Amino acid sequence: MSKNEPAQARERWLRVDIISAVPHLVTPVIEASILKRAQEAGAVEIVVHNLHDDGLGNYNQIDDVPFGGGAGMILRCEPIFACVERLQAERQYDEIIFLTPDGDRFSQSIANELSLKRNIIMLAGHYKGIDQRIRDMLVTRELSIGDYVLTGGELPALVVLDAIVRLLPGAMSDAESALSDSFQHGLLDAPHYTRPAEFRGVGVPETLLSGDHKRISAWREEMAVQKTRQRRPDLFE
Repeated sequence: MSKNEPAQARERWLRVDIISAVPHLVTPVIEASILKRAQEAGAVEIVVHNLHDDGLGNYNQIDDVPFGGGAGMILRCEPIFACVERLQAERQYDEIIFLTPDGDRFSQSIANELSLKRNIIMLAGHYKGIDQRIRDMLVTRELSIGDYVLTGGELPALVVLDAIVRLLPGAMSDAESALSDSFQHGLLDAPHYTRPAEFRGVGVPETLLSGDHKRISAWREEMAVQKTRQRRPDLFE
């Protein structure tokens, strides 16, 4: 947005449109916790679209059997194109993301990148998959949250959404917390402790009780390196 636009128009940092065949799986999550707080703060606008609203015929059909035979149903082109093109007529989108097991592995660095966007569409697949022409002609990015298959793309979409939104200004009461999370600096997070200082004979590391912030910072960095070497040596590669 340009500097000449009204301040009210610049308040929202990000808009995310989620297209889903089962939107009731999405709405309860976006109405709670940090996602709810971020919307109330004006940091993000999250709009969920029911794919059946653009379905075909009297039964609002959105899927069909695959050409060539085989098990499962495939989401059709017409409903998805109709929904996406209607949204594109209203605003310009930076990304149209399809959640799929064979997409690029989602990471903190991708979350950081997407948190700087203005308008994103997330397409949650369902059933066996979506018509390849949707991927070829509409989708700009494909993301996976792991090497496994879920019933649909709604849960992966929420995972990606949560990781993005918590980085937005105003989403968290303690913004520094997000910046010190695991993977933000290529390392796992250091161990954390809170009261009581001793529990069932096990005490908190003396360094954390010292009040010496420089020493505490060095300890946390050392612990993060040790933890990463033990659990995720691939991150050093």
